[in-house]
Amino acid sequence: MDEHETMSDTHILLVSAQAAPNLLPTLDPELRPGEAVLVVSGKMQKRAEDLERVLREAGVQTSRVDAENEHDLGSLEEAFLRIAEDKAGHRIALNLTGGTKLMALAAQNVASTAGWASFYVDVDTDEAIPLDRTQPTRALAPALGLSHYLQAYGFRREKSTPPAPLREGADELLQTLVTQVGSLERPLGQLNWLAEQAERNNRLSVQMNDAQLDSRSLNALLRNFEEAGLLRLVGEAIHFTDAPARSFAKGGWLERHVFRRVAALRDDLGMRDQEANLHLIDAEGVRNELDVAFIARNRLFVIECKTSRMDGERSEKANDTLFKLAEVCRRVGGLGARAMLVSYRQMREAELQLASALGIDVVFGAAIARLDDRLRAWVRP
Repeated sequence: MDEHETMSDTHILLVSAQAAPNLLPTLDPELRPGEAVLVVSGKMQKRAEDLERVLREAGVQTSRVDAENEHDLGSLEEAFLRIAEDKAGHRIALNLTGGTKLMALAAQNVASTAGWASFYVDVDTDEAIPLDRTQPTRALAPALGLSHYLQAYGFRREKSTPPAPLREGADELLQTLVTQVGSLERPLGQLNWLAEQAERNNRLSVQMNDAQLDSRSLNALLRNFEEAGLLRLVGEAIHFTDAPARSFAKGGWLERHVFRRVAALRDDLGMRDQEANLHLIDAEGVRNELDVAFIARNRLFVIECKTSRMDGERSEKANDTLFKLAEVCRRVGGLGARAMLVSYRQMREAELQLASALGIDVVFGAAIARLDDRLRAWVRP
């Protein structure tokens, strides 16, 4: 096969919970087939619908073959034999990366007799590896971005508004918040709460109570925000400069810091399509919000940023936050997705153990100042 020749007219895809292995070769400009035949078990019908939507938008025609009994080798082989008969004369390549082990075995049995090319996709290295050792491994174009990935899991993106530029002086304040997060935990929590009250009342001002007025640490923090041009102190009231300034005080500062560090490491870690404050809608109209998300190694990486209390009577508990993050990450990005919680508040040992059990990386407190190192360890294989 010539190096620049397309792999086939038709790809046969074994549909599974992971979308990337099937998307990578079909979206590659050189390897993209004219048609893809999706072999689908009963459990994977919804995943097949989402995958078809992405492929059709990319100009690939699709059809489906149902694996009526995914636990019976003979039945599966019959399904692939029907494809061989129907596609006689086509150049066919079988993508063996998805499906169940039994489905892959049946497919390869038929491929051997039908003369199909077979390959496996390594999503970590962006390579299609032919089972025929006389053929070279093919590097795949890095074409998988957030839109394709999310569509393949049944989500669409709402149009988002980029965050407003920081005011002059806010950069210096942001660095202070990050480097002194340990000593500022209490006053930051107080300011977070005050900004939240103002937002709930749809106002740019909020009154402080006696305890807040008497807090030296809160007063010092407010002066820092005032010097940065984000608010004014008038008597017993805080007047935020505008809605973005109020959002920054409510915890947006942490999201900005995390996204900046992600963007700075984009080339170093091979990230693609990073985005902050990403709003998604699933097929049932349910909305999900991701603070920071990006694609790397053809996986979705999701970061949740928390500045509010996770131990108060009215606040979402840390355990609830962790379970929710794990579930959202699984739904939006499949089993290959990765999740991280960045919290400026301390985490208890039991909470850290739960995070570990759920596969969630946690960065909190003083470790936020070393976020670059944590991101490198998290993203690199």
